[in-house]
Amino acid sequence: MASFFSLAFLAMLALTTALRAWLAWRQLRYVSAHRATVPAEFTERIELADHQKAADYTIAKVRLALVELATDVVLLLIFTFGGLLAGFDQFWREVFAGPGYAHGLALFASVGVTGFIVGLPFSLYRTFSLEARFGFNKMTPALYLADLAKQLLLTVMIGAPLLLAVLWLMGAMGEQWWFYVWATWLGFNLLVLLLYPTFIAPLFNKFTPLADGEMKTHIEALLARCGFSSSGLFVMDGSKRSAHGNAYFTGFGRAKRIVFFDTLLDKLAPGEVEAVLAHELGHFKHRHVWKRIGVMAALSLALLWLLGQLIDQPWFYAGLNVETGSTAMALILFSLVLPVFAFPFGPLMSWLSRRHEFEADAYAAQQASGSALITALVKLYRENAATLTPDPLHSLFYDSHPPASQRIAHLKSA
Repeated sequence: MASFFSLAFLAMLALTTALRAWLAWRQLRYVSAHRATVPAEFTERIELADHQKAADYTIAKVRLALVELATDVVLLLIFTFGGLLAGFDQFWREVFAGPGYAHGLALFASVGVTGFIVGLPFSLYRTFSLEARFGFNKMTPALYLADLAKQLLLTVMIGAPLLLAVLWLMGAMGEQWWFYVWATWLGFNLLVLLLYPTFIAPLFNKFTPLADGEMKTHIEALLARCGFSSSGLFVMDGSKRSAHGNAYFTGFGRAKRIVFFDTLLDKLAPGEVEAVLAHELGHFKHRHVWKRIGVMAALSLALLWLLGQLIDQPWFYAGLNVETGSTAMALILFSLVLPVFAFPFGPLMSWLSRRHEFEADAYAAQQASGSALITALVKLYRENAATLTPDPLHSLFYDSHPPASQRIAHLKSA
């Protein structure tokens, strides 16, 4: 059985890797083929130079993603069949005289640190070379290091206790441990949604109340029409890291707050900002956040049940070149293997997300102005160098939002 699982895993890894590489190749060819001409529906709003910049930016990101893909596959094979994970396991068993909570935390830390070290060059290149080359990076080395330090601190302060609780539940709750872990995980995520706007996000960005004026008047009138109450309207200093712009609302209950990137407010007129916010409120009105939480809760429950069936199977460990099992090892192996088998199902989540985006766009057209949302989207496509001509199949796997042409055509029909 172990040999069969090894072969199945390697076959699926080869299939998934080939699929991802093929999709990247399609994206490169499709974007390059349409680089010379602005799509007809955008000729009056998008200059050829902006269209070509978006194409070049997309191509550069895809090429980097291909190198990352190859690196990730090699690292996965080193972790499993290369024996690195088994080596970490054996080392910490000797240090802590067998498996236990300290062994589990150390094992997770070893895998996490290794992944961080391997991924750091890509992060640095993406931030200080690729993004800078296209005029988007505003991050300084000092700010980059400060962000890393804060992320590490949050991981230790929040992630370690959560992991310790999960490991305890897996050992103490018998055969139904997976249900208790699921309930804990779901509760943790809801707690983070509640606390993130007030306690976590301000660690990385400065949030100031939206100033009085025409824009605030537009927004408050929109909120009144939509029956949406929040704890405030805030502007985030996104420009200190990137020139990209966005807007979002976060939290739930009384902790809901609406946030605008300062870069967004600099680029859009008040009516356009109102339309973009109306789109975000459409997600709230259609309860998309709760629907997505429901989908993810169901999926996580099913996956944890599956892990519950695998955790006591010797072939699960032996098939991935691990001689001795533990709760921590089971979690790590499952998290490494799952993306390999799950990737082909990506279009299902993409379909759901795109459906929600169309519904939110329709709501924005009703509550604000469909034409203003179109002009806002075109500006954001241009300013963020988002390609107007993605490969349809690549987009289906990777893009949570519909392609620009589909989205604007849908808005015009609305």
